[in-house]
Amino acid sequence: MMEIDDISRNILRQLEHDGRISNSDLANKVGLSASACLRRVQDMERNGLIKGYRAILNPAVRGAAITIFVMVGLSEHLKKDAQAFEQAVAKASEVRECHNITGSVEYLLRVEVSDLAAYKKFHADTLGTLPQVSSITSHICLGSPTDKRA
Repeated sequence: MMEIDDISRNILRQLEHDGRISNSDLANKVGLSASACLRRVQDMERNGLIKGYRAILNPAVRGAAITIFVMVGLSEHLKKDAQAFEQAVAKASEVRECHNITGSVEYLLRVEVSDLAAYKKFHADTLGTLPQVSSITSHICLGSPTDKRA
């Protein structure tokens, strides 16, 4: 495991806030020279602490006005069933996140759709056709006051 000091923590905070920040601006914000800052960032990338960089899309602008958190229970607790379910939801464009969780169900999905009719179609035509699924509980998101992905 890589040791993270206060400067590296600050670098990570800055990159989480703005992954497109230039190295010179990042160096100025964390109090390092540009070359020292770049070395630290590259070390964190090499060690796998920084997994990558990506664009954060606005769901509403791309036509996904509704976010629904879906709890899915499986009928069997076999590895093959979990793998089949995971492969099926990975192909569904509506599923933005899939988490294998503990508790009364096996999976928590974050689903983004244009409207309730689109969710009903996804619910019936995707989740409703998977033989591994025994229960589906949907929670419509009213807002996300804290979302550190964005």
